[in-house]
Amino acid sequence: MAAFKYSFANDYSELAHPEILAAMAALGTEQFVGYALDEHCLRAAELIKERFQVPAADVHFASGGTHSNFIVLSSMLRPHEAVIATSLGHIFTHEAGAVEATGHKVCTAAGVDGKLRVQDIQAIVDYHSDEHMVKPKAVYISQSTELGSVYSKAELTALYQCCQANGLYLFVDGARLGAALNSPIGDLSYAEFASLVDAFYVGGTKNGGIYGEAIVICRDELKADFRYILKQKGALLAKGVGMGIQFETFFKGSLYDDLARHANAMGHRLAAGITALGYELLSPIQTNQVFPIFSVELARQLHDLYDFHDWDDYGETCCVRLVASWATPEAMVDMFLADLAELTR
Repeated sequence: MAAFKYSFANDYSELAHPEILAAMAALGTEQFVGYALDEHCLRAAELIKERFQVPAADVHFASGGTHSNFIVLSSMLRPHEAVIATSLGHIFTHEAGAVEATGHKVCTAAGVDGKLRVQDIQAIVDYHSDEHMVKPKAVYISQSTELGSVYSKAELTALYQCCQANGLYLFVDGARLGAALNSPIGDLSYAEFASLVDAFYVGGTKNGGIYGEAIVICRDELKADFRYILKQKGALLAKGVGMGIQFETFFKGSLYDDLARHANAMGHRLAAGITALGYELLSPIQTNQVFPIFSVELARQLHDLYDFHDWDDYGETCCVRLVASWATPEAMVDMFLADLAELTR
C-alpha cells in the first residue's frame, strides 16, 4: 500500500467506520452470552427485520461472504441438487470451489451485464431433464453484481416468479446490498427486495464493518436447524457480539445507507471524470464499481501510482476495475482523475 497514492482495489481496505469502532470499544470488559445470543445480536436482528419488513424472518450472523454463500446454499440443497449462477458469479469464480466442495454443482449461464435472466434459468432447468444429471434447485444472484450492476424491481420480480414456477429457491449474495439498494438507478425498497427472495445476506464487510454478514432467511422451510448448520460449518462464533454490535450500529439509524451512498457517489464521480476524458466503460456505472477501458500502456502507468484490479485483457487495450469505498475521500478521486488527465495528455 505504501507504494501507491491510493488504493481503488476494493471496498474493504479500511478497517471500519469510526462509529463501528467506537461501539465495539465501548463494550470493553463487559460480559455477554456467547454464540450470537447476546443482547446486541438480538437487537441487531430485530432492527434488520424492521428495516426489511420481514418480522417472521430468521436472522443469523457469519464472518464473511464465502461462509454465508456456501452455508446457505448447501443447507438448501439435497445431495443431487445444484445451484444456478452467472459465469461471473462469486460462488463460481472467486470462492475456491467452496460450494462445489460441499458436493453441489454450480450450473452457469453467461447472463447480461453480470445479471441472470429468466431465459438463462429456464434453459438450465429444461436441459437438466432426468436423474442422469444434477437437479437445479437454487438460483444464486448478487445484488449488486460482480459488474456493479443492479437488478431492477421488474427484473427481480421476473426471476422470483420463474423460480417459483420451477420449484427453485432464490438466494441473494448481498455483499454490496447497501450499494444496490442505494443506487441512483435502483427502484427497490428494502421491503420490496426482501419480498422477492427466499434468503439473502446483508453485507457488513464491504460497507464499513470490520467483518460480518447478516443472513436473513425468509422462507419458513429453510429455517429449521440452521444454527446446527452454522456450528458444523464453523460459523457460529463464540464472540458473536462483535457482529451484533456492528449491525446494531448500522441499522439503529441511517449509517448503513449513508456509507453506501458515499461509496456510490465516489464511484459515479470517478466514472464521470473518466468518461469526460474520452474513455469508455465496460458497463454503465450503477453503484461503486467502475470498469474503464484503457490502453495497456496507460494501465501500466496508472499501476505505478494507484492500486486497482486488472479485469480483462483485449490485446492492446484492457479493462480495469476501480472500486470506491465508504471511506474514499473525494480528494483521492480528484487526484486520480488529475493524474489520468496528465497521462492522457
